[in-house]
Amino acid sequence: MSTLSVAEIENLKSTARKLRRDIIEMVYRAGSGHPGGALSVLDILVVLYYKVMCIDPASPQDRERDRLVLSKGHACPALYAVLADLGFFPSDWLWELRKTGCPLQGHPDMRKTPGVEMSTGSLGQGLSAANGMALAARLDNSGRRIFAILGDGEIQEGQIWEAALSASHFRLDNLTAVLDYNGLQIDGWLRDVKSLEPVAEKWKAFGWNVLEVDGHDYTSLLEAIKKALEHRGAPSMIIAHTVKGKGISFMENQPDWHGKAPGEEEYRQALAELDTQEGEGVR
Repeated sequence: MSTLSVAEIENLKSTARKLRRDIIEMVYRAGSGHPGGALSVLDILVVLYYKVMCIDPASPQDRERDRLVLSKGHACPALYAVLADLGFFPSDWLWELRKTGCPLQGHPDMRKTPGVEMSTGSLGQGLSAANGMALAARLDNSGRRIFAILGDGEIQEGQIWEAALSASHFRLDNLTAVLDYNGLQIDGWLRDVKSLEPVAEKWKAFGWNVLEVDGHDYTSLLEAIKKALEHRGAPSMIIAHTVKGKGISFMENQPDWHGKAPGEEEYRQALAELDTQEGEGVR
């Protein structure tokens, strides 16, 4: 992975704007969903899927592909938007989100959706699944890499810390976790509900290699992922500081947008804001 050029950064920004539009469109048409966390995690997914991961939409079950577990499964509109854009399934599936019979439901289902590696949604379980994938890759003598995306409210779950201990104990250096640290959960600010701080020190104490970045800065994200993949002897945790509802002014840092769809006026305002960002980027 080389340093991103100016042209590559602009291309990623353009892709992210399109995908943010898709997220808003999906959730608006569905009349339900989780736009806040989908918008905060999107830039992380863009860097991983477009610049890091070894995947092939034409061969989604390739044994040597990299795996990504979206443990914060409620943010799946972001994952669906990426997978559709890459060609894992037709883009018109997006507009049937959460409808009866559609493969794209409110939480990812690996049995129904090409490109989804793990069914998630019951928070706290995805890191354990990623551990299993990393152990299997080791047993296979495979070079495939495993990525897990965690929500910050999610890591209040005890199973996360059991999985963190296991990953460290087994020295799973083929596992990279990314924390979407937007500071909000369904009930409000983390600092008021159940503070995670000092979060970096906690993961270090559990034996992880820890890096911190701006989760909307593509260059910083790519550099942190590169360092994580090069680190040997321990799993890596990238704490990505993000903004809930990123890219839509009235959604940013607003806990109300954790799990509701925009009405018609809000929908039109959101799309108009994304249109004005063309050429200048989300950041």
